[in-house]
Amino acid sequence: MKKYNFFFSSVIHILIILFVVFLLFPLIWVLATSLKPTPEIYSGQPAILPRTFTLDHYRSVIEGQKVLLSMLNSTIVGIVSTIIVIIIAIPSAYAMVRFKSAANNMMLGWILVSQIFPVILVMIPLYVILRTMGLTDTLTGLTLVYVIWSLPFVLWMMHGYLKGIPIELEEAAVVEGAGRLQVIFKVLMPLLMPAIGASALFSFISAWNEFFFAFVLMKSSSLATLQVELARYTGMEGQARTGPLAAASVISTLPSLLLFVFMRKWLTTGLVSGALKG
Repeated sequence: MKKYNFFFSSVIHILIILFVVFLLFPLIWVLATSLKPTPEIYSGQPAILPRTFTLDHYRSVIEGQKVLLSMLNSTIVGIVSTIIVIIIAIPSAYAMVRFKSAANNMMLGWILVSQIFPVILVMIPLYVILRTMGLTDTLTGLTLVYVIWSLPFVLWMMHGYLKGIPIELEEAAVVEGAGRLQVIFKVLMPLLMPAIGASALFSFISAWNEFFFAFVLMKSSSLATLQVELARYTGMEGQARTGPLAAASVISTLPSLLLFVFMRKWLTTGLVSGALKG
């Protein structure tokens, strides 16, 4: 029995290691490509580690392109849309969980149905509405689009987490003399921090990685987001400037990685709390 358990455990660990390598390989390959000179990239002799290291691609990206400006645009849109989504989602999810009604059930059903619609289906009416409001080719309009696009899923996440918090905690706080706002901010908010962290991470990364809306709605090069700027490294005939594109791609992954590292404690706490509740 012990031999069987050891064999089974070894197989599981090997599969996990292979899966991690599978996930990390594209990032390692892009990082290595960004450090290779151009002749080595097109030499026809693929190698993971560069034979000669160079930072020329990073210099060309930072000095000659608008990557830093597009990163700033993506950061502004991502942070503002995330804050708005969280501010709307928390009280909305609370109302849907604590004040049950037929309208709330219909709302939950609509949230699920809305996730089925493809992006292209809503692009034309969305563009017409934003053009009527004068919000096309503006960061404000793009921010509103990201809020609308991320809100249903974030609201669903918040709803599920709030549903797992016993109402007895609120009732005990009310007995102690706490008002509704005190219950929300002093009792629920500390418990919701893992859910807020996970929702904020999802909302920001969705806005950071989104391409289609930004490509259609934004025309000014000075207002382009990072994903649109990365697409400009590929020519009309599909010929990509591989070195600069790899360097820009590495730079574009840094904010998401840093945000994940910063919020790792919240996410881990949320997973542990969910396990304990289950």
